[in-house]
Amino acid sequence: METLHDTLASRIGVEPMARIASACIGIAGAGGLGSNCAMHLVRMGFRRFVIADFDRVEVSNLNRQFFFAHQVGEMKVKALQDNLVAINPKVEAIIHSVCVSADNIGSLFDCCDAVVEAFDRVEAKQLLVERYLKKGRFLVAASGIGGWGDADRIVTRKIGSSFYIVGDGVTEADESTPPMSAVVGVAAAKQADLVLTYVSGERRMAKG
Repeated sequence: METLHDTLASRIGVEPMARIASACIGIAGAGGLGSNCAMHLVRMGFRRFVIADFDRVEVSNLNRQFFFAHQVGEMKVKALQDNLVAINPKVEAIIHSVCVSADNIGSLFDCCDAVVEAFDRVEAKQLLVERYLKKGRFLVAASGIGGWGDADRIVTRKIGSSFYIVGDGVTEADESTPPMSAVVGVAAAKQADLVLTYVSGERRMAKG
């Protein structure tokens, strides 16, 4: 019986697929960005994750996050783990229902080959960026993903050799520009694509 791994290996290549399957990816925040980015990564063959978030699934999350109505009230990390395993039973996700802080960030994500920043709080974003920039760890962050319309404004900026930011850098999610599924989804997909490109070691451009 053909597996997801077999299907992807035939398209990506055996060696890149082996790197993808063995890499450990940190998902810092399991909301709109983190949950959707993790979903894309699993569909692209990633199996090993460390996921940290202290929140529970709410009805208001269902407009943009990779959760379902029956999961309202569950811890996000557990609900996301279940959803990722439903895509690929070989997924191994270590979950932490905690608020990421200076005291625990190292024990959470230092073991990861790449880290996806998907926090709402500016303080948490800064904490993650400062730690992993110093370590030279591959890091993908986001800034400016609120509202809807003109999804092409969601761009990728290379800040350093191993640091990228996705978004327009301006439109924060607030009452006037709430986070919506389409734009959040575009940003999450771009984050996942950057991780895939880095881990696989290959860049495949579309032929126009």
